Order: sequence, then C-alpha cells, then structure tokens
Amino acid sequence: MKKFRYLLVAGIIISDQFLKYLIRDVMYVGQTVPVIKDLFHITYVQNRGGAFSILAGQGMVLVVIPLAAMAFAIWYMEKHMDSHWSLILSLSLILGGGTGNLIDRLILGYVTDMFDFRIFPVFNIADICICTGAGFLILYTMIYYDRDTRRSSAGDQA
Repeated sequence: MKKFRYLLVAGIIISDQFLKYLIRDVMYVGQTVPVIKDLFHITYVQNRGGAFSILAGQGMVLVVIPLAAMAFAIWYMEKHMDSHWSLILSLSLILGGGTGNLIDRLILGYVTDMFDFRIFPVFNIADICICTGAGFLILYTMIYYDRDTRRSSAGDQA
C-alpha cells in the first residue's frame, strides 16, 4: 500500500476525470438516464458549491480550503509512513478525490456529478473516494492511532 499510494491517487484522478469527461460529452445538464428505475439514475449535474451544494458562489473558499487540506494530507502521510496501512489508504483516497474535484473547480468553475440514487444528492467518483477515505480515517483514529503513537514514541526514546 505504502509503495503504491501515489499510483492509487493517480488512478482515482484519471478514472474520475475520464467519467466526468464522458458525462459532459454525451449528456446535457439535467439529463437523467434510469439505470434502475426510481432507484438509480445517471444524471448530469453541475455542482457549483461544496458538499450538498453548500457555499455556492464561494469559489475562492472552495479552492483554498481543499488545497490546504490536501497539502496537509500529503505532509502528514509522508511523516507517518510507519503507521497502519489504513492511514495511508484513507489519505490516498482523500487526496485522489480532492484533486479530482479541484481539477473540475479550477478548470470548469463547477464539479461534474452523475450518480443519482434519487434520495440523496448527486455525486461522483471523487466524492465516493473522499467519503470512503474519511471513513477509513475515522476507523484508523479509533482503532490504530494510539498504538501507532505509542510505537512511535517508544522508537523516539530508544
């Protein structure tokens, strides 16, 4: 995992951007295609805000905060390479997803979303990776953080 962390980040960015390009190329904004009627659709949405479209119109905030968070994630990941694999996985997922959405925001001024479960806001691959990464980060913090911290401080004292 540790050896391939940036390959995972690149794979997330490439798959996210490719799918978003396809959606923008073959669909018009607001178009929806039922995959499973009334349950799951592919719907082309341009999200000009953050999660759930909050902070719409706050372009600078939606660029600066993710950039700062991603820089911190890279720094933290590199400083804690001896930590449990779940920390590296979580930060890699967050970095890949964050970069995918940031590319859209910087180039297009909005984020392309397409997965529509009808009872939840429309989302994309990057969003899935960010949320999954956050979930792994929570699990890491609850289960492995104390162990890694004790092991690290024991190594510092030796």
